[in-house]
Amino acid sequence: MCEYDYLIVGAGMFGATFARLVADDGKKCLVIDKRDHIAGNCYTEGRDGIQVHVYGPHIFHCNDDEIWKFVNRFARFNNFRNQPISISEGKIYSLPFNMYTFNHMWGVKTPQEALEKITSQKLDLEGREPQNLEEQALSQVGTDIYEKLIRGYTTKQWKRDPKDLPASIIKRLPVRLTWDNNYFNDKYQGIPEDGYTVMFQNMLKGIEVRLGVDYLANRKAWDEKARAVIFTGKIDDYFDYRFGELEYRALDFDTWIEDTENYQGNAVVNYGDSDVPWTRIIEHKHFTPGNKSTRTVLTKETPANWSSEKVPYYPVSDKANADRYSKYRELAENEEKVVFGGRLAEYKYYDMHQVIDSAFKKYKSIG
Repeated sequence: MCEYDYLIVGAGMFGATFARLVADDGKKCLVIDKRDHIAGNCYTEGRDGIQVHVYGPHIFHCNDDEIWKFVNRFARFNNFRNQPISISEGKIYSLPFNMYTFNHMWGVKTPQEALEKITSQKLDLEGREPQNLEEQALSQVGTDIYEKLIRGYTTKQWKRDPKDLPASIIKRLPVRLTWDNNYFNDKYQGIPEDGYTVMFQNMLKGIEVRLGVDYLANRKAWDEKARAVIFTGKIDDYFDYRFGELEYRALDFDTWIEDTENYQGNAVVNYGDSDVPWTRIIEHKHFTPGNKSTRTVLTKETPANWSSEKVPYYPVSDKANADRYSKYRELAENEEKVVFGGRLAEYKYYDMHQVIDSAFKKYKSIG
């Protein structure tokens, strides 16, 4: 007889959400994770009175009432609004692209002036679809914005020329003809006041969790413990790389402390120049407005090639990887008593609220 209703492999956002839904329904589950901490890439830890986003910044945002109500069961959110800036050729520009950006770039003062400038620089595709990321960007925002704020940053992030990247990576670039620096438009936005780790502790309250466990190293024994398995790890790893590895981009983090209350004046500062190796510097205390620490913690974020020793971050969504993933997905659909969910198992770049929504839907379909 099985000891648990569900074995949940991974204590990140998908796994923790699924576990909470299981527990709320009075069922029994065991959560295991290869890492020595819960919360996956959302993990935060306190340093000098500052909540540090160890795996890069995570800003919660959504429009869904049910999802917002769900996360507020486990954390009190502040009112943080992401207003990143970008440094290019020694000048500072606001993101996303809005009237402040256009004013700094061209000196324009009205939406009409900005629109005329953008339109005059746009690439005319003459009715055809953009063939790559560069054409996609040029057809939407024109030459100046592309060269100063997109090209260098994108090349660093993916280590590929934008001409060699699929147009789908950026889809639609937001262009705001208003003086609005808020990166997200969502109705609900914020960051847990006590950090994400505390939020995950509350999500997993009353649920058995075991850390430092390599599920794939002893899969058969773990599978026997539960009626069903929820797998949130890398789908290609699960199937022992039968069709080869799915490609990711990774990140290197260099975190340090400065003996000053305020180092860069903003939570997120992007670096668009291609000769600067990092893509952004994060000043964590600004995620918590009003933080009184006399020092500040910063993280320099540099894109890197993925290897088995690194954390996979961004799926490389080109045709070769999409075709390879479709083969793995077909295997997954035929796998008995196993549900695959989350960024790695679905080989998909998800925002946090999208992961929660995916967990909701998958639980409803089988719970």
